[in-house]
Amino acid sequence: MGKNTGCHDDNVAGISGSDCVCEVVRAINDAQDNVVEMECDVSCARSIQDLVSPVRGNGLDTVPFILYDKKGKPFKGFGAEVSDGRFECFSSFIFRVTEVDDEDCCAVLELLVFDNDDTTCGDPCEQLDNEKVSDLERTGICITVDLNCFCAITCLPAVSVF
Repeated sequence: MGKNTGCHDDNVAGISGSDCVCEVVRAINDAQDNVVEMECDVSCARSIQDLVSPVRGNGLDTVPFILYDKKGKPFKGFGAEVSDGRFECFSSFIFRVTEVDDEDCCAVLELLVFDNDDTTCGDPCEQLDNEKVSDLERTGICITVDLNCFCAITCLPAVSVF
């Protein structure tokens, strides 16, 4: 890697260029919404393929993923809900895309957590280790992000959260 090339020269799930993270998240969103078929053995494309194959018959509805900033640090999202008149804060490294703006590459992401997690640890592996896939759940808490601010994405296997 040369000087100042960074993430914009990488190839993610067969997508390359300056908006690679945006394009991958857009592909996940399209698959979740439109059930399109993509091929790959491992990575985001595989998770997308698992989501749609066989078409809508496998019970999977979400490709969870982790984003990384331009320094390679995992991105942790925060949000809060109100329960019994009090705020309850959630944080997570794991997201589900709900919407992508085609013009500016901003996305609405929902925080996903495990049902027995009260707090998120310091890195994604601590959050994921020894958790049951079936325990991953939606929070209903969404954040809006500029996907151009991220350099990498890790897709987890497709799951059902609905």
